[in-house]
Amino acid sequence: MNPSAERKVNVVCPYCSATNRMLSARPAQEARCGKCKQALFVGKPLQLDRANFSAHTERSAIPIVIDLWASWCAPCRMMAPLVERAAAAMEPRLRIAKLNTEEQPELAARFGVRGIPAFIAMRGGEELDRRVGAMDYGEFMRWLEQFAALPEA
Repeated sequence: MNPSAERKVNVVCPYCSATNRMLSARPAQEARCGKCKQALFVGKPLQLDRANFSAHTERSAIPIVIDLWASWCAPCRMMAPLVERAAAAMEPRLRIAKLNTEEQPELAARFGVRGIPAFIAMRGGEELDRRVGAMDYGEFMRWLEQFAALPEA
């Protein structure tokens, strides 16, 4: 058997934020949290806040793209359905999360973002890249695709 098919990766539960060790060779759609028994992949953007931010940005092997947005922002509202669609298309290779800059200003301030919508790609607590401004679905997916792969364990 191929040794890379048996690698274990950390996946953080979107419901309880528990870290789970998952065999990458197993079907992701069947993966369940060992703590709360919910599905580890739901195909929807994760809502980030102070309680779950560190777990999802630092402990998961799955790359995460954070959508920084606000309810008053028209381009953010325009991107919302595209972000939803992309989350369904990209999991389990990449997790998309949303961070409401009005409700979580201290988290948003960590990134020094001066314009929204802003998209920040991270893996293991490290920022990989960022984009500011609205994009069409094709451009957004091309940008996401460069981050969408499970890293070697």
